[in-house]
Amino acid sequence: MHLVLPRTLHRTKSSAHLLRRLFSQKYLPTLTLFTKDPCPLCDEAKEVLEPYKHRYIFLQVDITLPENKIWWDRYKYDIPVFHLNGQFLMMHRVSTSLLEKRLAEVDEEQQ
Repeated sequence: MHLVLPRTLHRTKSSAHLLRRLFSQKYLPTLTLFTKDPCPLCDEAKEVLEPYKHRYIFLQVDITLPENKIWWDRYKYDIPVFHLNGQFLMMHRVSTSLLEKRLAEVDEEQQ
């Protein structure tokens, strides 16, 4: 019994420490680009976003793929379109001021 109790306490302390580390770390929001190939405006938008790439996880959704038909129906005339954490953010051109504002709001929500 004496051997089990210290090991259990050790595991509990380690688990608590691990949980504290996991939940104290800031997560990066997800910026999703809805695009197709070719898309010169999308290429231009990605260049504008380059200085911000350390502040989000970047995903691209090719709206021409069969599994993305819903996005094709919605955005075929509007790409590039951006969502931040699954919510519409902007379309056609990148607004760095809007992006900075929304990223700051996400940072604020995490604190």
